[in-house]
Amino acid sequence: MSRPTAISAEIAAIYRRESGKVIATLAHLLGDLDLAEDAMQDAFAVAVKTWQENGIPEKPAEWLISTGRFKAIDAIRRRSKLETLQPELARRLQEIEDANLSLAERDIKDDRLRLIFTCCHPAIDLKVQVPLTLREVCGLTTEEIASAFLTAPATMAQRIVRGKAKIRDARIPFVIPSLADLPERLDAVLSVIYLVFNEGYSASTGESLTRLDLSQEAIRLARLVLELIPDPEVKGLLALMLLHESRRTTRVDAQGDIVLLENQDRSRWDKQLIAEGCALVEESLASRRFGFYAIQAAISATHAEAASSEETDWAQIVALYDVLLRIEPSPVIELNRAVAVAMRDGPEAGLALIDALLERGELVDYHLAHSARGELLHRLGRGELAKAAFETALGLAKQEPERRFLRRRIAAL
Repeated sequence: MSRPTAISAEIAAIYRRESGKVIATLAHLLGDLDLAEDAMQDAFAVAVKTWQENGIPEKPAEWLISTGRFKAIDAIRRRSKLETLQPELARRLQEIEDANLSLAERDIKDDRLRLIFTCCHPAIDLKVQVPLTLREVCGLTTEEIASAFLTAPATMAQRIVRGKAKIRDARIPFVIPSLADLPERLDAVLSVIYLVFNEGYSASTGESLTRLDLSQEAIRLARLVLELIPDPEVKGLLALMLLHESRRTTRVDAQGDIVLLENQDRSRWDKQLIAEGCALVEESLASRRFGFYAIQAAISATHAEAASSEETDWAQIVALYDVLLRIEPSPVIELNRAVAVAMRDGPEAGLALIDALLERGELVDYHLAHSARGELLHRLGRGELAKAAFETALGLAKQEPERRFLRRRIAAL
């Protein structure tokens, strides 16, 4: 690989890894999300040229923030001559110019948390808070966010635009709220972190099953929130992510192909993460103020503590799903419960539940519902029906490892 090509590849990797940090800090400094986005894009455009000539700096995020800040100053100056600026605009410009050029890594981390809380401000529509945060803080594309919410990309794009306009028009500050204001924003913040982790744990599109950068960022953010507010649900969410993360290296084989939970090498699961996750589950449940995340974490802990799929306490898992459905009714949770019922009572029982779900129409475009149906039909020896279900799932799946898995299933049938 030539040097220019190698540097271009590294810049692309830095964009994926650091863009969330850069835009969060620029938004904090500039007080304007649109201006921050433009400044970040300008900074990366400069980086493409400068880094090819001079090499990549030791701290690329700080370089990008500094460059983006000066680009924002230039943009403000272009809007109007400096001597004719309105007092408010002049004050903002002076604040930007006076800001410290070299930000500590801790400051950058705090800026990302500030931006999350800004996007989750109660003045912003609840339907907008989480998608806006996923877009601005975590760098997910509009298509990825729409996929996570089972929504059309155009609809999701409109929501995100509305959210940015609300921050600007209502002058919502880029700050971490006081302890008194934290609880009313906590649900939205936890939803964001959960969806970021899900996208990292099972990417909605692309060549790779997982995105380690997103999973690790979600875990880091959950730890920061737990420092701010030791709520049982924060503990539950962190536990859930740690328990899932403990299985990461066994979820794909050397070729990057999916390995089902029942076939994973449990000796390779991360025992330290499991121990921490299980301890957090116990703390959360002991509070008797647990909710959606703690129950899911308890389900993951039941899997983690079993020596094999056959030795898993499936009755306990079904019971936990029953509790989860009372807290948060959802067709996806019903699907997961149906799979657990199949493990407890046999594939026929699970298949009946999945068929009923699909007949309701809520999961008809959800590839995992058809894939699960294909698995149960296969176990019942109904090869042609199983093949048809897998083909339907293949037509809906967007992630390449899942598509390879489904093709193998179809070929085997």
